[in-house]
Amino acid sequence: MSAAATEGPEAPLIPQPKNAPEDLRAAIAQVAPESLPTFDAERAEALRQARSTGSAAPMQRLVGQWAVYVAIERHPQRAARLRRLESAAEQADTDEEALAAVSEIGRILDLAFAEAGLDRGPADR
Repeated sequence: MSAAATEGPEAPLIPQPKNAPEDLRAAIAQVAPESLPTFDAERAEALRQARSTGSAAPMQRLVGQWAVYVAIERHPQRAARLRRLESAAEQADTDEEALAAVSEIGRILDLAFAEAGLDRGPADR
C-alpha cells in the first residue's frame, strides 16, 4: 500500500462516531460543518423515502454514505489527498496516470469503510 494513501500517522480530529444519523450529524458539525445543509437535506429525503416505501434501505444508504464521509473527513490530510487524487484522475493525460490515482482512491475508501465498520462489497469497488 502506498504511504500516501494514509498520509502518515495523522491522528483523527475526532473518534469515528456510531453509525446513527444524530451521531453522524454531530461529527459532521465538527469536521465539515459546511456539509451540514447537504446532510440535512439528504436525511430528510431518505426519511421521506423510507416512510413512503416502508423500507429502511434509504436510511441505511444515508448512514453508510455519511459514515464513510466522516471517516475520511476526520483525517484532514487524508481528505485533502483524496481531493487531489480525484482531480488527478479527472485530469490524467494517460490511462496509467488515471489508474494510479483511482487505485489510491480505492485504498483510501477501503480504509474509510473499515473505520466506519462497513463491508465494502464487490459492487462498491
